[in-house]
Parts: sequence; structure tokens; C-alpha cells
Amino acid sequence: MTNYVTFELRRQSDSLVYVFDRRLRADGSYGYLRRDQDLWVTWHAHLGWVAYDEATGSIMGRPWDVQPEQQNPNHPPEGIWVSRKAEKSYVYSLHFVA
Repeated sequence: MTNYVTFELRRQSDSLVYVFDRRLRADGSYGYLRRDQDLWVTWHAHLGWVAYDEATGSIMGRPWDVQPEQQNPNHPPEGIWVSRKAEKSYVYSLHFVA
């Protein structure tokens, strides 16, 4: 059985790992907060699971192979994720850890 409390995003180009933990957000919803930065992966009603900048409305990361309507609203999908920050883009693998 998968534990949906913590996941890792491993960058495929250099194996850099970011760790996210499930946390209660100020609005009462749950999301996943990156351990080293105030960056959330959250459920968005129309977009599914995304790293989303609420202040600017920018999507900074999302699943590549799983469409929003196929995603479970309780936890982000494992597999390939892509990110974008300014002119840089990266490919990651998301995996839940025990």
C-alpha cells in the first residue's frame, strides 16, 4: 500500500531530489509543501495537481502523462512531471516514499 504523505521529485538530468510533505494549507485544503522552500503542489479544480503560483496564476510544474480528469484529487500522480521557471524547463520523476 502506498503512503501518500511524502514524495520526491527527482530531476532526470542530474538526479537532484526535492522532497515534499503533505500539509494542511491556510484555506483548509491539503497540499504538498517542499521541504526547503515555500513551494506547494496543490489540487486545482480545473488543472489537477500542479505547482502553481497563486499570486501570478503561473503553472510552474505539472504531470506530463496524466490529464487532470484522470487524476485522483487526494494525491498527485506518480510518474513524469515537467517544470518551467523563466526560460528553463526540467523533467522529473515523482515517487511517493515511506
